Amino acid sequence: MDPGDDEILAHAFQNGRVLVTLDKDFGELAIVHGRSHAGILRLVDVRADLQGLYCANAVAKYGSELAAGAIVTVEPSRVRVRPPDESR
Repeated sequence: MDPGDDEILAHAFQNGRVLVTLDKDFGELAIVHGRSHAGILRLVDVRADLQGLYCANAVAKYGSELAAGAIVTVEPSRVRVRPPDESR
């Protein structure tokens, strides 16, 4: 049973975990609705067979930003980092 996006985001935050997702709804919850989070890593238009590689590379390069609560959006051709002070 799916607990819903709010519960998933809250669980990740309470446990100090970065949320990795393909879904833009988590960023909306954080930015528009002000929900607390411990960092969000979103993959956009990344082939399924490359998602692990893109995720690992993003964590290696932007891990400190994610740990500080940034929202990192990874696309095949670019990466966007929204610092934590803008995303809360």
